[in-house]
Order: sequence, then structure tokens, then C-alpha cells
Amino acid sequence: MIQRIQTLYLFLAGIISGGLTFVFNLWSTPKETIFSIDLLQTASFLQKSIPVSFFLSALLSVVAIFLFKNRQLQFVIGRLNILTNLFLLGVLVYLSLTLSGEASVSEKGIGMFIPVISLVLLVFANKAIKKDEDLVKSVDRLR
Repeated sequence: MIQRIQTLYLFLAGIISGGLTFVFNLWSTPKETIFSIDLLQTASFLQKSIPVSFFLSALLSVVAIFLFKNRQLQFVIGRLNILTNLFLLGVLVYLSLTLSGEASVSEKGIGMFIPVISLVLLVFANKAIKKDEDLVKSVDRLR
């Protein structure tokens, strides 16, 4: 059902992954501020994968909301979304440690923590989906 708590978790994870990337910066230098959408114009494939991963995470969250009739597939999509966010977190940590031009001090933005918040919400959503699936299996056992 669409009014379950996992829907709220998945919706919040989708909003955070898809919407807050335009609001909060990833890092800033004295000359410029870098948002995730700005990384699409870079030459590096690794940097181009950051906004793609953010949007993929948001898309997977929204798709998982509408799979409420198929809880196993919803759970698998949630796991895939968790793996996407772990990849995104790893790439962001790698890039933050190896930023070029560190002669001028750069500040890491709050956008670096978006995958962490999304991961927590996705874990809560998968926990609620698993709880629903166990409840349905226990009721089927009684019949």
C-alpha cells in the first residue's frame, strides 16, 4: 500500500538525492562553488558519474515507491539503491581526498553528506519492507 512508512522513507530519499543536489554544494574553492550538476561539463568520467548516480538514486527511490504490490522487487530495488549510494559515497570521498589544486584551501560542502542521509533512509525503508513481507508470510501460514 502506498500509505506505508517505507513510502515516506523512499520519498524522502528521492527528494534528498534528486533535489538537494541543486541546493547544497559539494565543495567550494575561493574562486568557485561546485554543485553536482556542474560536474557534467568536466572531462573526467569519475566526476561525471556523480550527478548520474544522484539522479539514478532518486529515480530508483521513486520507482520503488510504486512497486508496493511486489515487495520482493521493491526490496531488491532498495538494495540496488543502497549500492548506488555506497558507490556515490566512495567516489565523493575519493574525490575529496584527491582534489587537484589544493594550494588554495577548498571547503567541503554539505552536499558530500547527501548519500549518507539517503543511505540511512533507504535502510529504514528496506527494514519496513522486510517487516511487511514477514507479516504477510505469517498470515499466510495461518490459513
